[in-house]
Amino acid sequence: MALFNAHRKRRLIGVLTIVLSAGVAVWFGITAFQENIAFFFSPTEVAEGSAPTNHPFRMGGLVVPGSVEREEDGVTVRFELSDLVNSVAVRYQGILPDLFREEQGIVVQGSLDEDGTFRAREVLAKHDENYMPPEISEMLERNR
Repeated sequence: MALFNAHRKRRLIGVLTIVLSAGVAVWFGITAFQENIAFFFSPTEVAEGSAPTNHPFRMGGLVVPGSVEREEDGVTVRFELSDLVNSVAVRYQGILPDLFREEQGIVVQGSLDEDGTFRAREVLAKHDENYMPPEISEMLERNR
């Protein structure tokens, strides 16, 4: 009698197909998760070099008074983001939220260039005076 008859061969091919398909699905899931994950760093952590360069992450803090500069193109804005200890230069090209202003708590998402400038792809301003993301609130309390 042969080691693999037709029934066993079909069953083995079916099991291998399922295992291979599951492996590919897990690989796609892990790859998508790694590409879309954005860690949170404070301006102090960024200034100390803890944040990755040229890899997306989020940073939160307060917009430093007097630091907002709008370029002539009308859509590029530069400002400083601080956690009351250190500040980081941020450059954003786009339309800012209506609630964006100096001394406002915000979260920016983007990446850090080699020159230390944070290139924001997205700027999120808090929508209620009583609400502040827990990470920013804890960071500001530690630094006061």
